[in-house]
Amino acid sequence: MVESTLIDALNFNARNLAIRWKEKIRKAEQLKHYNALDDKALIDMNSALYSLVARTIDRGLDRSGVGNFFVVLGKEQMRHNFPVSETLYGISLAEQIVIEYIMSDFVHDNPMQMYAAIGVVSKVAEFFVLGCFYTTKGFLEETYTHMNKKDAVSETLLKKYFKDDFFFKDNELS
Repeated sequence: MVESTLIDALNFNARNLAIRWKEKIRKAEQLKHYNALDDKALIDMNSALYSLVARTIDRGLDRSGVGNFFVVLGKEQMRHNFPVSETLYGISLAEQIVIEYIMSDFVHDNPMQMYAAIGVVSKVAEFFVLGCFYTTKGFLEETYTHMNKKDAVSETLLKKYFKDDFFFKDNELS
């Protein structure tokens, strides 16, 4: 019951959660690139994430769907000159928003609700860890491509420092 109610609430409140995320971003002085954006851009940037979290809780962890979402995010953030550290911290703040939401709005003094919420929080944590993993992959893949094509760094030198065999396998995430 807690899980299905939460899924509906995450979908319904995605924009409100994105507004909460924006407020956390504004308080984090170290997120200079995010803080250079206007409020609407920040909210729009994060709204789709909460619906994806809800789908993941509802249908189970789909590595391909989650992976593709975050690989694209990592690539976009690199293209927009966001440091990977800021991007990952922004994802961490999004995770905090979801967990705070679950613990404040869905857990009352009922041990059964608390137990159900812990299960959901575990799924949320797994989702965001996977998100950080794939965001980093996307960011590094885009960095590799940029360095190879625009900066004319040799493939040999790139392979020396980018040892991951995962690159350029967007359709093979699993």
